[in-house]
Amino acid sequence: MLQLASIFLMVFLAELGDKTQLATLLFASERTHHPFLIFLAAAGALVLSTALAVLLGSYGARYLGMLPLKLIAGIGFIAIGSWSVLEHFRGA
Repeated sequence: MLQLASIFLMVFLAELGDKTQLATLLFASERTHHPFLIFLAAAGALVLSTALAVLLGSYGARYLGMLPLKLIAGIGFIAIGSWSVLEHFRGA
């Protein structure tokens, strides 16, 4: 149960203020639809996108488990950071 609460909290905090939430806020501010309908549409979209992520993650774990993903992601971040620093000094 504690693990589920942790997942809920992390996803909830990650979603606060993101572009999806801002888009939903803008739809609600237009007042062209009832707020509950906007809530249902946005909640449905988030549930569907989360379902796809869980499905892909559970099936992908079979193949991605063999790859050192943290190492690959770390190298990617270092490469992007290095490129950004070089571009700064090149005056771009």
